[in-house]
Amino acid sequence: MKVTKELSMDAYAFRDRMGRYASGITIIGGIVGNEPVGFTCQSFYSVSSDPPLVSFCVMKTSTSWPRIRPTGRFSVNVLSEGQQDISRAFARSGGQKWLGVDWNLSSGGNPVIERTLMWLDCDVFAEHEAGDHHIVIGQVKDMSPADWHEEGTPLLYFRGAYHHLRSAA
Repeated sequence: MKVTKELSMDAYAFRDRMGRYASGITIIGGIVGNEPVGFTCQSFYSVSSDPPLVSFCVMKTSTSWPRIRPTGRFSVNVLSEGQQDISRAFARSGGQKWLGVDWNLSSGGNPVIERTLMWLDCDVFAEHEAGDHHIVIGQVKDMSPADWHEEGTPLLYFRGAYHHLRSAA
């Protein structure tokens, strides 16, 4: 096995290169007391289908995740192309993120944002430290029905900006 020389990595250059990978945008949400809490997350993915597991990464400096974590559950809301304002609002620390956002409670007691492409209701399955982030794995307990929002395309993030899929003609 060939050993490669360890490179000195510039964090900003690494972030720039990773920005060349398009990702969808989600809102991770929970209920703390009687109030919804949430944050924008673009590092979300499927982990396993048996059992159904998903994962997301959240910065250790997040003020929202430490509030949601003790509840042991969370929702994942996959944003559609018309929900850029929601993504921007939830990306900021503090403030009235849920003001003007239409949402309901899932069967598991988590906030589900209206007009998303789909949503998942999860229990925290595991959490791992990884550099300046936490990797959270959730076990899916419920999800949006197949006909939840059949029309629409995802909100994407690429090279530091929001993008939309163009329909294939």
